[in-house]
Order: sequence, then C-alpha cells, then structure tokens
Amino acid sequence: MRIDAARLYTFAWRHAPKIPEPVLRAAFTVVADVTWLRRTEGVRRLEANYARVRPDLDTPELRRLTRAGMRSYMRYFREAFTLQGATPEQIAARVRVDGYENIAGPVGEGQSVSLALAHLGNWDLAGAYATPHIAPVLTVAERLKPEELFVEFVEFRRSLGIDVLPLGDLDVFRNLVRGATRGGLLIPLLADRDLASTGVEVDLCGHRARVAAGPAALALAAKVPLVPVGIAYERLTGQGRRAAGTPWGIVIRFYPPVPVPDESGLRRQDRVARMTQGWVDAVARTLQESTEDWHMLQRVFVDDLDAERYARTQARAGEG
Repeated sequence: MRIDAARLYTFAWRHAPKIPEPVLRAAFTVVADVTWLRRTEGVRRLEANYARVRPDLDTPELRRLTRAGMRSYMRYFREAFTLQGATPEQIAARVRVDGYENIAGPVGEGQSVSLALAHLGNWDLAGAYATPHIAPVLTVAERLKPEELFVEFVEFRRSLGIDVLPLGDLDVFRNLVRGATRGGLLIPLLADRDLASTGVEVDLCGHRARVAAGPAALALAAKVPLVPVGIAYERLTGQGRRAAGTPWGIVIRFYPPVPVPDESGLRRQDRVARMTQGWVDAVARTLQESTEDWHMLQRVFVDDLDAERYARTQARAGEG
C-alpha cells in the first residue's frame, strides 16, 4: 500500500497540536527506537557519519549515540508538527542564544547577515524565534516530492514568520542577494549537503566532505557578514520547562564572523572556498559537542560518495 506523504504530513500538522504533549513525546520516542532497532539504511548512514565525527567512540558507544540521534531527529519532527500551536511566549522560553554579540553590530545597523547552518537541532524553531526577537528570516527550502508536500512545508515555515524561496528556481540566488542587499534580514542556509552539485570540498572533522557554497557566495555577492551557527538541544527544568510547555529547548550558537580573504591574487571561487572552510571549522565544534543533534541520514563525506558521479560533479565545477 502506497502512503500519501503529503496527506500524512498535512494530517499531522492539523491534529498533532491537539494531542497531549507527553503522549506525543512517547509516541515519537517509540518510532525512533523501533527505527533504530531495525537498522534501516538511514540509521546505518547516520551511524557512519557519526563514526567519522566521533572516532573516539567504540562500537557500543557509537550505537548508543545513534539511538540518541534518532530520538533527536524524531523530536525535531514532533516539534515541527506542533510548533504552529505554540504561543509566542512558549517559543521564547524554548530558545537560548549564545554569542549574540557576533551579530549584534550588523543587526543593530540594519544590515543583513548570511548564516551558515548544518542540519542541527531544530532550525525551524530557531527561525520562529529569530523573526520577532532578532530580525526577519529569509531562507531557501529544498524542493520535496510530491509538490503538495513541498507546498505544505513552505506554508508551515511561512506560518512561523519565515520567508521561503524554493531551491532550484532560476532566480533564487539573485533574490537572496536582493534581500541581503535591502538589509535587515537574517538569511540562514542549511549548507552541510551539496544539493545543487555546485558546492565546495572541505575538511570536516578530519575527513573530506562536500558542502554548499551558498552562504559564502551570498556573503561575498551582497557584501554582508558570514556567521556560522550551531543549534543544539538542551534539557529544560523548573520554571523554564513549565513556560516552554516541553522538556526540551534549543541553544542557538552564533560563532564569530568568518574573515573575508584579501582579494589580491585570489579568484572569487577561491575566496568562496576559503570562507566555506571557515564556517565549516566553526560549526564542526557543535557537531562534535552535540553529535546526536546532527540529523544527517544522507551521504556527506567524499569517501562515501559514488566515485564516478562525484568525478562528474568535480568536472562540472572545474575541479580536479
């Protein structure tokens, strides 16, 4: 029997907020544990990615970390399905900001900021918090299939105050630059996967990986700061937990802006590559400190990619 993903997600968004939070939390924990026990392809890939980020762990420790990772991943979906039902006060209580001084200057001057993110924690909750508390958010969303599912995701994010451009549209980068140039925006881009096959090869936790060039390219084109961001879950207790309506919150960690390389003798492509490595080095700290919150069930590291397909990607990019 074929499952209609769009209808399933729509049903969840409409009805999940009506279910008591402890019941929903228990149900999604069961889903995470059963999926982990079945060792699906996604679970095995998650474990392989974690093994590269945390080579210090033995096999039992890695398995436990992967279980925690699946629970974190299902927590993200549970929160996504109920976030529209959260009050502004609850959203504020679920978020703690670290390193705000790294964006305070540009934000205070009405300048836009290009933010480089990985699939860490709950980036939708971060966006819902940022729009009323820091600056309006403009981002890009991967086109999902079927189209109805993509529309649901876009409407969900727009309901949180996040403006969304579809990845793959011809003018998407131009529109990002226009938005950044107008000023007053946070532009977070999930960039730890090279979805457009136009990315940059970097060193990620001691291994070669392919990530997106978008955050650095946008920062250069619009002449705005490039700030790496790490997002991780943290346990809430006492009054904070009661105010949030849930035992989990997130920490948004703004790292110092990535320096812009001197233009002399460097091609734009090389400047983008250097700045991309800069944000990857920063975000890697959160990957290693909160590995279980990295929801990466796809291939990222070069050694895991299909060699022939990757060679074609490099050829198109003029590399190698």
